[in-house]
Amino acid sequence: MKPDYRIWKLACGALAVVAACQFYFVQELIAAFAFFAIGFAALALVVVSLYMLQKAWVMTIAHVFGGKHAAVQGFKAEDSARGIL
Repeated sequence: MKPDYRIWKLACGALAVVAACQFYFVQELIAAFAFFAIGFAALALVVVSLYMLQKAWVMTIAHVFGGKHAAVQGFKAEDSARGIL
C-alpha cells in the first residue's frame, strides 16, 4: 500500500500552522492583520457609500430637471462613452 503524500504534506502543513500560532509574535501579526483588514473594510465602505450618494444625487437631479442640468449632461456623456446608453 502506497502512502498518499499529498495528504501527509497537508497534515504537516496544518500542524506547522497550529504550532506557529502558539508563538506570541505570530499572534501579534495575526491581530495586526485583523485590525488592518477591519480598517480597510471601513475605509472601503466609506468610499463606496460616498460614490453611491454622488450617483444618487446625479440621478435625483436628472429626475427633477428632466435632463437639462449640466450635471445630467455630463452623466449622460460618461455613460455613452462607456457604451451604456
